[in-house]
Amino acid sequence: MNFSNVRILSLITPLIILLSLTGCQSAYYSTMEKFGVHKRDIMVDRVSEARDSQEEAKEQFASALERFSSVLDFKGGTLEEKYKKVKAELDQSEKKARDVHKRIAAVEDVSEALFDEWEDELDQYSSASLRQSSKRQLDQTKKEYTKLIAAMKKAESKIDPVLRPLRDQVLYLKHNLNARAISSLQSELVHIETDVTVLIKEMEAAIREADSFIRTLAK
Repeated sequence: MNFSNVRILSLITPLIILLSLTGCQSAYYSTMEKFGVHKRDIMVDRVSEARDSQEEAKEQFASALERFSSVLDFKGGTLEEKYKKVKAELDQSEKKARDVHKRIAAVEDVSEALFDEWEDELDQYSSASLRQSSKRQLDQTKKEYTKLIAAMKKAESKIDPVLRPLRDQVLYLKHNLNARAISSLQSELVHIETDVTVLIKEMEAAIREADSFIRTLAK
């Protein structure tokens, strides 16, 4: 890329970011295409980002479980300080949950744009054999995408069942900073551990599907 193109890209980058953030996706895709970044490239990037967000969420919920377990296994110390730590873990978990949701929505948006464009462009082939080959590739990509988005959404659906009891526990501790309150929450820990285990399992399945789908698009 020569200096002129670099200069133009540096000037247009803020507009590209603005279009992306404000939800003007069709304009965003058109602008990116002018710079040689196609919907397929954007989809690979977004699937990678969604995969990474689920990996981060998986690690965060495991960390939150560990922190809650240590607090509920109370053997002395400052309860106020322990409350602040579990509240921080909950806040971080909420943040990771929002990021997972946002990344999945971004994948859905670009997939719709990509598949619509691909379908429309099948009519542009003059060669019947090439059209059929492209159609088979489109159908296979859609099939792989369906598996991917199902896995991602299944994993996402396991987040709230973990967050709800964590929110309850943090709220309860906020107003009951004493050893008796800690003891009364112990029974909930087993259920939370089970839910976190299921969540991590589904996250890992979604991550594997993402890796597989990225390989499909790279072919």
